[in-house]
Amino acid sequence: MPTNQTQERRATDGKVVLVTGASSGIGAAVAARLVREGHQVVAGARRTDRLRALAEDTAETAARTGGSLHPVRLDVTDRRDVAAFTEAARERFGRVDVFVNNAGVMPLSRLDSLLVDEWDRMVEVNVSGLLHGIAAVLPHFTAQGSGHFVTVASIGAHQVVPTGAVYSGTKYAAWAITEGLRQESDPAIRVTTISPGVVTSELADSITEEGAAEAMRTYRAHAIGPDAVAGAVSYALAQPVDVDVNEIVLRPARQR
Repeated sequence: MPTNQTQERRATDGKVVLVTGASSGIGAAVAARLVREGHQVVAGARRTDRLRALAEDTAETAARTGGSLHPVRLDVTDRRDVAAFTEAARERFGRVDVFVNNAGVMPLSRLDSLLVDEWDRMVEVNVSGLLHGIAAVLPHFTAQGSGHFVTVASIGAHQVVPTGAVYSGTKYAAWAITEGLRQESDPAIRVTTISPGVVTSELADSITEEGAAEAMRTYRAHAIGPDAVAGAVSYALAQPVDVDVNEIVLRPARQR
């Protein structure tokens, strides 16, 4: 077990942070912000061209802050891929301090549209992807006696709207699984759920049902930028080791 001095150092100094779904939106904003704050960020996603561009965009900042961004191709639906992603980071840096489970998809539709393939995709990414991350990183956190797991859920974990039944179901599952992880984990392992409301991102671009797409255009009339969510992640990570921020719910002021 690390000493209190070691734990305090890790609570305030640069951390080794793994971020999934880092090629756009919230994930890219989280990765960029943490580089600005001097962390070593391993950014995972399927679109490696986007990750390389993000690494280039943050290179100058990294040189000033001592942070870094390392792009890695990652498919969170592949358990072995997530395990390899985590193990490679541990081998490179000697530890993993934070795992930000952000990867998610949101092809909303009414249940009677029977878009079963899209339902399956949401379950695979939003639920199985989360479980794969927990399975990959929890043994490392337990062995080193410290760690912080952050799940980016959604306001959909707290409410259901028409066209959002399956999506909200996956996000409620993400909330419940993460809360279970918090209760089961050693106090030295911190666990945080971030539940954002409407955020400017590409998530809505995957909606194929026209009615759901139109409803989302109206719903997204007022949105906050992804850096607001990155700020919430940053806040949770920056707390002293004896403070565990369990959940943050944030949304546009106009989203009542």
